[in-house]
Amino acid sequence: MTTSAIPANSPPGTGGIPILGASGPGAATVPAGPPGLTDRLNGLDRLVRAGAGRLDQPVLAEAGALLDRAGQRLRLSGEHTVVTLAGGTGSGKSSLFNAICGLELSPTGMRRPMTSQAHACVWGLDGAGPLLDWLDVDKRHRYARASALDLERADSSLQGLVLIDLPDHDSIQAMHRAEVDRFVTIADLLVWVVDPQKYADAALHRNYIVPFARHTGVTLIVLNQVDRLAPHEIDDCVADLRRLLEAEGLADPRIVTTSAVADDGVYGFRDILVDTVAARRARTERLSADVDRAAERFIGYRADTEPPTTIDDGRRGDLVQALTDAAGAPAVAEAMESAYELRAADFVGWPVAAIVARLRSDPLRRMRLTELREELRGAFTGPIGAQQGDVDTALQGVTEGITPELPAHWGRSVRAAARSHATEIPEALGESLKDALPTFNQVPRWWWLVKTWQYFLVLVAVLSVVWIGFLVAYGLLDAGGEDPGGLVGEAGLIPYVAVLVVCTLGMGWLTSSACRNLVALSSAKHGDKMEHHMRLGIERVAHEKVIVPIEDDLQVYARFRQDVDVALGRG
Repeated sequence: MTTSAIPANSPPGTGGIPILGASGPGAATVPAGPPGLTDRLNGLDRLVRAGAGRLDQPVLAEAGALLDRAGQRLRLSGEHTVVTLAGGTGSGKSSLFNAICGLELSPTGMRRPMTSQAHACVWGLDGAGPLLDWLDVDKRHRYARASALDLERADSSLQGLVLIDLPDHDSIQAMHRAEVDRFVTIADLLVWVVDPQKYADAALHRNYIVPFARHTGVTLIVLNQVDRLAPHEIDDCVADLRRLLEAEGLADPRIVTTSAVADDGVYGFRDILVDTVAARRARTERLSADVDRAAERFIGYRADTEPPTTIDDGRRGDLVQALTDAAGAPAVAEAMESAYELRAADFVGWPVAAIVARLRSDPLRRMRLTELREELRGAFTGPIGAQQGDVDTALQGVTEGITPELPAHWGRSVRAAARSHATEIPEALGESLKDALPTFNQVPRWWWLVKTWQYFLVLVAVLSVVWIGFLVAYGLLDAGGEDPGGLVGEAGLIPYVAVLVVCTLGMGWLTSSACRNLVALSSAKHGDKMEHHMRLGIERVAHEKVIVPIEDDLQVYARFRQDVDVALGRG
């Protein structure tokens, strides 16, 4: 038999496959049948991405570490199966390691930890170097069985085996325990070597057997040193050990008895290693068990009921109405109606009445509140801003009917999504109202026609009064001499001209009154139309700032539920 050190730069094998290539949170595709390992790992990756910032960090960290570990393992040799021999002090795992290897490669001892670092023996060099580098096995403790030169059939049948002897898990050295903990998470096949005296060791069962109870398919229990027992005692020990393992959650645990000192004491264990190496399934089974364990921790973050993925019309309407009230859109519409009427009064009002009103005492002017008119006229330049408290209340209302149906973590996520733009909403509402308001730079043409008509009537009334003055001066007072002319000297025209003045004034007043009624009707329509435009703007704000973030979060949760099934291997 020949042994040699394995070079660190040995060429990699061809069994490695990449994972997590071009998938993302939104690229979830559920396989037609039960998903394979790569699909499950991709599903787990999407779970981690979807849960970032939403779920508990330890769960995400554990799944993330598994994804990194699985990606590295799958890129390394698939032709090799990593088998670790772990156990307590005096269990005989190093002796068992040497018996399988056929050489004294690992130091043995009964009373104290003899193996301080992992020792590895490899059958088949191709691709083993990068794998052992990843396993971080010291180059001084790497050994290879040059099986091509071996004459023994047993050695060639183990081609592809990487057998690792670990330090004692119950060592007083913390670095030894850390070495065991590290290898336990990365080995393809976990072999726990126990002896008849300490097979019920509480530290072993509490720290390793129970946490990895779901890894039954890639766990082998070796009851070593059975040469110290009578045949019936062996059966009793195996039965008691099986009972203990099943009570701790291992379903149908695999137990094999060995004796490193007997001639045929390791044949049964060797046969299992031969079958495991030949099948080349241990790597995939180990990773599948790891994915099972990680994916099960996500089950508690999803509900059984199908979640909503959109906001129904009722809640949308309630949200828009709440934001409309928060923005003061009805008040703005009323102010705009008043501003519209005041603006119209400047055009269709009777100028004579306006002059008379200015001569009267104005209580608003006395109270220095004349700016109120200007504010109404300029209401379109400064829409009423929404209060943050009212906006927060509206945001709370839209999620109240959704979050009770979701798990607590996702309920908080949906509420956070609803508030993701909370500080931006008041300003956005103000801008939407401002965009909906008219500028009043242009007025209806009929306002100009009425204004022209009104000033024409004023002109007629003024000219008529002047005419009466001439008639009085020239017709009654003979200020113009003997023949002042018929139009200004005929005093009999005074009554007719006076009637013309009265009719002109009356016509102006009637025109103003009729136009004010028309303005009142049109201002109401104008206010309704403006409120409708403002509501459309508020709907856009509600959709962009509130509805879209909530629905995006709900869709992430819906995909999360599907990915839990994918990661669990369910079709």
